[in-house]
Amino acid sequence: MKITIIGGGPAGLYFGILMKKTDPAADITVIERNPAGVTWGWGVVFSDETLENFQQADETTYERITRTFARWESIDVIFGGRTIRSGGHAFYGIRRMRLLEILLDRCRELGVQLQFDTEAAELSVFSDSDLIVAADGVNSRIRSDRAELFKPDVEVGRSPYTWLATPKIFPAFTFIVRENAHGVFQVHAYPFDDAMSTFIVETDDATLRRAGLDAATELESVAYCEKLFAPELEGHPLLSNKSAWIKFRHVTCETWRHGNIVLIGDAAHTAHFSIGSGTKMAMEDSIALARALGGSAGVPEALVAYEAERRLDISKRQRAAGVSQRWFEGISRYVAFDPEQFAVSLLTRSKRVTHGNLRMRDPAYIGRVDRWYADNNGCRGVEPAPPPMFTPYRLRGMPLQNRVVVSPMCQYTAQEGMPDDWHLVHLGSRAVGGAGLVIAEMTDVSRDGRITPGCAGMYEPGHVQAWKRISDFIHKNSKAKFALQLAHAGRKGSTKLMWEGSDVPLPEGGWPLISASPIPWGPFSQVPKEMTREDMDQVRDDFERAAKMAVMAGFDMLELHFAHGYLLSSFISPLTNHRTDAYGGTLPKRMRYPLEVFDAVRRVWPEDRPISVRISATDWVPGGFDVDDAVSAARLLAASGCDIIDVSSGMTTPQAAPIYGSMFQTPFADRIRNEAGIPTMALGNIQNWDQINTILVAGHADLCVLARPHLADPYFTLHAAADQRYSGIHWPNQYLAAKPRHGR
Repeated sequence: MKITIIGGGPAGLYFGILMKKTDPAADITVIERNPAGVTWGWGVVFSDETLENFQQADETTYERITRTFARWESIDVIFGGRTIRSGGHAFYGIRRMRLLEILLDRCRELGVQLQFDTEAAELSVFSDSDLIVAADGVNSRIRSDRAELFKPDVEVGRSPYTWLATPKIFPAFTFIVRENAHGVFQVHAYPFDDAMSTFIVETDDATLRRAGLDAATELESVAYCEKLFAPELEGHPLLSNKSAWIKFRHVTCETWRHGNIVLIGDAAHTAHFSIGSGTKMAMEDSIALARALGGSAGVPEALVAYEAERRLDISKRQRAAGVSQRWFEGISRYVAFDPEQFAVSLLTRSKRVTHGNLRMRDPAYIGRVDRWYADNNGCRGVEPAPPPMFTPYRLRGMPLQNRVVVSPMCQYTAQEGMPDDWHLVHLGSRAVGGAGLVIAEMTDVSRDGRITPGCAGMYEPGHVQAWKRISDFIHKNSKAKFALQLAHAGRKGSTKLMWEGSDVPLPEGGWPLISASPIPWGPFSQVPKEMTREDMDQVRDDFERAAKMAVMAGFDMLELHFAHGYLLSSFISPLTNHRTDAYGGTLPKRMRYPLEVFDAVRRVWPEDRPISVRISATDWVPGGFDVDDAVSAARLLAASGCDIIDVSSGMTTPQAAPIYGSMFQTPFADRIRNEAGIPTMALGNIQNWDQINTILVAGHADLCVLARPHLADPYFTLHAAADQRYSGIHWPNQYLAAKPRHGR
């Protein structure tokens, strides 16, 4: 087999080594545009898992790498005059140039041909090659010249950075965050041998300009960073190898292969340096590609197998790296945190490390974190410190025993809006199950405001007593507080029950629809009437009446539904509000009517009882409402007296294309909380108590809202307490026999 490898970085060289081992007779040539010994950057990071993969792939290369690396067990976060250390993080650093030397020597030993200082010609020159491997990095010529084949997407990051080094040997992977008159700078530093450490400095565009670094020379930039981080450098200089301020490029490709051409490493995909996975991913690509070629009958089949094997892992790592990258790009929103919370927020930023994972790595560290969180959240002096989810919380005059919220979940079981025994059991069991707050399902303020004939309502006198029966049960038999979510379905109304066909219009017995603009939900949906001022007055009054009824029914809190494409949401999104009057156009105008409704409800709702608002933080559609808009909307709501934002997303239009994943909406709650300065509830695929603890202690949100976990387990919160050996939660007398017998 004849193989041509374009690119002499770690990916290309390592693939040459592994393929030569697999097929010693193979004719393998590596072509590199740079001279031998020229590289960019300083250190490379590997994990235990990666080294195990190297050992299995080629023992000789593995042994040479492990002879020269630097190893550390801890992460230090230097912020706010403190150094906070978390242990149990085993990583290994190696000088990038030394890694290339090891790989080059191994290539020569095995007979891989090396051509340096050679620009690869047109691929037609290599027409006699059975396989062409593009390992030519983030600036891949092969990928860009054949963009129509690989369909690359290159997204440029927001934060400029410069990759430096220093002879100061840091004892751990070290993050330094410093704010000066120009703005916030952060450092990613780690040792890569016994004489040198990587020192990456990152900031934002505005800070770079204020500091004059956008026009500075390389020496001027180095001098500025040396002065800024002098306390940590302790007299050691910073070194540069022509490292300008650049921005990270996130590369994805629709496919990594075409014919006998395949992309590997940064040519195919990149991952932000804050999780240190770039070289790891590249070399593991080489392992997978060599394995596929060694076990396949032909090149086309091998390339299919290679991409199939690597896609999922790369996707996961790129997603984690993207979350980490966005955390650092938005670091200014966290600089007001106490050092303890800042550090744990940084450590858990990518969602791959959690509160529970940190406890396994370093119990003493997470014990200090829990102690800090408890002391600052109503549990000073309580021993031992409770898990974060079991700290109390207060909204106005409403105390919550813990931070767990049962999400409003439509049951489609009401008759003419009347909640029945199903609702009593459904809501009552989850209150008895230990949640701090139970929110009843979307409850409509008028008959024509329902989604389906089975939706609950608060518009008939009989509804008050039916709801009061449930609230009385919850208050008598649990410590939970009970909230009512008020809504009007708008253009999404008059449809079948969910299990009969979600969003499918009723064939008969329907009712007329209204919305911000006469835009139907889907192609077969009823066209709603554009609301007149008279309609707006009527709906506002319906909300006000429902709020008064909710007082009589004994609810502790109200939530107004401004999300998911229902009536008030249709005013907020530019995709569904095409009005040309005072209620359409800019965001403040689109928010005007929803705020009128909020103000009307706030006037009649008791002053000591809170009101939350659920919003869709993004439409998940280009040109639609996005998280920047959500932050602005949250500020308007806070100014009107909203106590907390329940942060959801999407469902405002059928064109939405959400990016799902674990805790996928939590970053929206984080931004709103820490930029708009209003408490938030996080929701969206929060699956377990460890994720709840992580979200809370990292400052992403103040409460956590769970739906499906509560459907599967009404006693989720009691079980979470038992799992964490926390006995401070209320158990009903009738269930005391099942309460675990362990210390608090």
